[in-house]
Parts: sequence; C-alpha cells; structure tokens
Amino acid sequence: MKTWLKSLCLVPLTAVALLGTAPARAADLLDTVKSAGVLKIGIEGTYPPFNYRAADGQLEGFDVDVAKAVAQRLGVKPEFVTTEWSGIIGGLVAGKFDVIVNQVAITDERKRSLDFSQPYTFSAAQLIQRKDDKREFNSLDALKGHKLGVSLGSNYDKLAKAVPGIDVRTYPGAPEYLRDLAAGRIDAALNDRLMLAYLIKTSNLPLRAGAVLQGASESVGIPFRKGNPKFAKAIDDALTAMKQDGSLGKLAMKWFGEDTSKPAK
Repeated sequence: MKTWLKSLCLVPLTAVALLGTAPARAADLLDTVKSAGVLKIGIEGTYPPFNYRAADGQLEGFDVDVAKAVAQRLGVKPEFVTTEWSGIIGGLVAGKFDVIVNQVAITDERKRSLDFSQPYTFSAAQLIQRKDDKREFNSLDALKGHKLGVSLGSNYDKLAKAVPGIDVRTYPGAPEYLRDLAAGRIDAALNDRLMLAYLIKTSNLPLRAGAVLQGASESVGIPFRKGNPKFAKAIDDALTAMKQDGSLGKLAMKWFGEDTSKPAK
C-alpha cells in the first residue's frame, strides 16, 4: 500500500520536472520582426525590372516596391540583403534574412522546405535570342543540340534540364548569361517574360524576345522559413489588402504596363 501511494505521489512531480526541462518554443517570426522593427529581405539587386541598382546606387524595381509596401503594412522598416540567385534560398534557410522578394516561383519542391505567401505575381517562361539570329526556337524541344543559358538553381534551370538533349549552361544570374548570349557563346536564354520587355527596351544588348513557352506559367510568392503561422497570416493579410485597394496592381502597371497580380486569361 505504501509503495503504491509513493509511486502515485511521484507521478505529478516527475511530470513537473519534465516540463521544467522542456525546450522553450521558438518565437514566431512575426514577433521577432516586430521586436527588431526591421524586415530583412533577400534580393539579387541585378535583375531588372524586378530589382537592380539605379545610377545613385539605390535599389529599385517592382520587387523592391512590393517589399517596401509589405514592410510598411507590417509596421517595420525594410532592410535589403543582396545575394546571388544561386545562394539566395540557402541564405533564407540559414537565417541571413527573413523573406525573399525576388520572383521566387511557388513549386512543390520548394514548398517541402519553405512556406510561401499567396502569389503576388503571375507570369510565364520566355526565350531570349539575338536580334541577328534568324532561327526561331518555338519550344524547348527545338533547342535540343543547342546551348541554353539559365540562372543556376532557378525554376528555368530545372525546366530546361528536364528536356534531354539541351546543352544547359548555368550562370550566377541574368547579366552573365545575357552577355554570353549577345556575344554568341550560347544560342538562347530562358527567363521571366515580364523581365524581357524591360530588358530589351532599356539595354543596348542586341537581343529580342523569343517564344513564350506553352504550359510554363508560374505563380510567384514570398518564401520564408516554416513554423511561423502568425507571420504567414500577416504577410498574406498585407498582400490581400494591396490587391483589394489596387496598390499592387498599380505597382505592376508602373513596371510592366499590365496588372500581373492576376492570372493571365
């Protein structure tokens, strides 16, 4: 009888002891960001018209404007951390910044390791060719046996490598492969269709827009580390408000001449 009572009495004490040694739950990213008063944003800074350095050295572009608007709605200041595309996802996972606002396509593969906001941009993949190249590559299949430039680790990298026979050349970012394309070292490049009109309009490179790839549409969101439900809701609430009041559409019109916050019909 005494042994039974002794065991019964020890149960709650043991439970209390275990609770006392349990690890503290990590703070939600929203609390961390609010406490710091800063939202750290991973961005390339070399990807016009989405993000690039203006003549005065300041970051400009569609993604820069979107990131600033989201930070404002969260009540914090934006702090941009420029990173090459090839290392930007790894930088987010390592905690070098809180989010990426850099045309990151929402894919099943990425969603296994990251959480995403709702889409803020809808676009599609498009080929880029030299002006003096009379060939018309109307699909990725047409590029078999040819050299295609893409950004390392991008959605376009995976898209191109899924087609056997293409000589896929990877680069740190768009400026590098566009220079090689203009110089004739590769036959075509692949990137976001929204980038091309701006790039061709504002650059002196002898390039032209090629075919928009059928079935290669994509939704772009803001990725962040998993396990932050309060932060996820806050980001989605900010984007929803920007869509409802028309401010997101106005930013898209400013940079692209069309409202890219809605899927193309």
